[in-house]
Amino acid sequence: MGDSNVNLASLIGSRICHDLISPIGAITNGLELLDLTEGVQGPEMDLIADSVGNAGARIRFFRIAYGAAGDQLMGRPEVVSVLEDLNRGGRHDVQWGPLEPQPRTEVRLAFLALQCLETAMPFGGTIQVEAKDGNWTVTGLADKLVVDAVLWEYLDGSGRPDPAISPALVQFALLPIVAADLGRAVRMEHDATRIALRY
Repeated sequence: MGDSNVNLASLIGSRICHDLISPIGAITNGLELLDLTEGVQGPEMDLIADSVGNAGARIRFFRIAYGAAGDQLMGRPEVVSVLEDLNRGGRHDVQWGPLEPQPRTEVRLAFLALQCLETAMPFGGTIQVEAKDGNWTVTGLADKLVVDAVLWEYLDGSGRPDPAISPALVQFALLPIVAADLGRAVRMEHDATRIALRY
C-alpha cells in the first residue's frame, strides 16, 4: 500500500467519522430530552442510550486511529475520555501514561497498537501506554494471551509483503506503515501473560 493510498484512506476515514458523529450526537440529545420530560422510561431506553454512547465512543476512537492526523496536540483529558468511553463495561482496562499533550500522530499510533493488542487479549486484561524520550511502549497484561505468530510478523516486516488481512485486523497492516512514515519501526515481545509493542 503506497503512501498516497494511506493518505487517501485516512481522509476517507475522517470523512465517514465526521459525517456520522453529528447524527449520533443528535440521537444522544434526543434521548436526554426524553429523559428530562420522563416521556419514556424503562430498559429499552437504557439499551438505546448505551448503544448510542458506545457508537459515539467508537467513532471518536476511529477518527483518531484511522482518520487524517495533523500536527495538533491532544491533551491527556481528551485522550483519556475517548478511552474510558470506549472501554466502559468492556473487557479491557486501558491506562494512558503520558501526562503532557501528545501530537495526534503519536496518539494515532498508540490507538492502532491498542487495537493490535486487544486481538491477543480476547479474555480481557490491562493495557498500559507509556512514552519516554520519544519512545513509546504499549503493553498488554492478561492471564491468557492468544498470539497468532503469522499475523504479528506483519508488524516488523518479516511477514508477507502484501498480507491478505481481513477488515477486523486492518490495524496490523496500517500500524507499521504509519510508524514508518514517522521514521519508526515496530517491535513486539511477549511471554505467557505479557505482550508489548515498542516503537
